[in-house]
Amino acid sequence: MGDKSPKSNQKKSTQKQAKASSAATKKTAAVASKQAAGKKK
Repeated sequence: MGDKSPKSNQKKSTQKQAKASSAATKKTAAVASKQAAGKKK
């Protein structure tokens, strides 16, 4: 716990970026599916 080595810091930032990008992807996918559903009507 509390590891301040560059390797662990890099791993943490990579995980944060991956989380953020997957959330953004989900958001855009949801918007796209809403638009597609709107066009079908």
